Amino acid sequence: MEFKRIFLIALDSLGINEKNEEGLSLVDNIIKNYNPFIPNLKKIGFLNTLNLKEDKNIDAYYTFAKQNNAGRDTINSHYEMMGISSNVPFKTFNEGFPLELLSGIQQVTGRKVIGNKFAFDEEILNELGERQINYGALIVYTKADSDIEIAAHEDSIPVGLLYEYCKKIREITTREEWRVGRVIARPFNGTVGNFKFNNSARRDYALKPPRKSVLDSLNENKYNVIGIGKVNYIFDGVGINKQINSSSNKDAINKLTEIMDKSFTGLCVTNLSEFDNEGIEGVVKAIESLDVEIPMMLNKLSTEDLLIITFDLGKDSRVGINDDKGNVQVILYSRNFKEPKALAPFETLADIGATIADNFDVETPSIGNSVLDKLK
Repeated sequence: MEFKRIFLIALDSLGINEKNEEGLSLVDNIIKNYNPFIPNLKKIGFLNTLNLKEDKNIDAYYTFAKQNNAGRDTINSHYEMMGISSNVPFKTFNEGFPLELLSGIQQVTGRKVIGNKFAFDEEILNELGERQINYGALIVYTKADSDIEIAAHEDSIPVGLLYEYCKKIREITTREEWRVGRVIARPFNGTVGNFKFNNSARRDYALKPPRKSVLDSLNENKYNVIGIGKVNYIFDGVGINKQINSSSNKDAINKLTEIMDKSFTGLCVTNLSEFDNEGIEGVVKAIESLDVEIPMMLNKLSTEDLLIITFDLGKDSRVGINDDKGNVQVILYSRNFKEPKALAPFETLADIGATIADNFDVETPSIGNSVLDKLK
């Protein structure tokens, strides 16, 4: 074992990818047109992942990984990251859900359905929050992932009842033609003009992974497997032995740094989800906010720790559109690295999981190749 602890941070929907018709990937667009202030991310190779340009002033190994699983969604990306190959994509409904599915939702919940569209969180509440309260309806929408998000004000539909509705909707969406990756309960509160999602009460209802992952191998060998954020929901709790919920990127990072202060042996996976909300301005703000936290996270690491930062899928510059050919950045940092540099591109996101399995000497997944021996 090279490292006692590995911290894996996955950022939602900020991969580098093949150019869209406008000639820009999302990251290219952000760098060119918004000029974010991210000195700490630059120092660990964030920009170098765009072209794998060698720079001896970079403090981490850096590369990008190809995505091979069918479908570009959070679950398939995390599956591949942890060594699960999947050739069957989950369904996406960016143009709206079929009427038969909406009728099924109304039948199992006894509630009227409103929305039925792609939308960002803030805009859906501004448009339909008051109507939801007035009619006691369910707001049903998607965010360009394989998901059905079900929103309701806590005073209109109590949180526990919303959970029960989402469990029923999860049952009917196991049908192949409606097979989405997640059904997500989104309680909100506040008043008209000031509605806010209660992210700490969010619940994701996924499916059991189709086969064993690196998380399972670690768990079976008595290593700690800690999930922060929605990681536990992505894997439906399988393979994770400690789950810590979070309400925001800031909250997730705070809880990550608390874990960094504790003594354990194993893997901690953190998902930062606020990179696919509210359009490109929100993405830029989230990147700059993350940059501020980087020094604190690096200072918390011991010489026996490895930090891996990656992204769960690629998008093009039109925020909200997942790219079928996305690549994602991979950054690997340790205090012990002598001469970090660019690595050859990973042929699959599963190289991350294979490296983690190799480090802890547990069963290696059927896909992916470890790069542990390249980290000097």
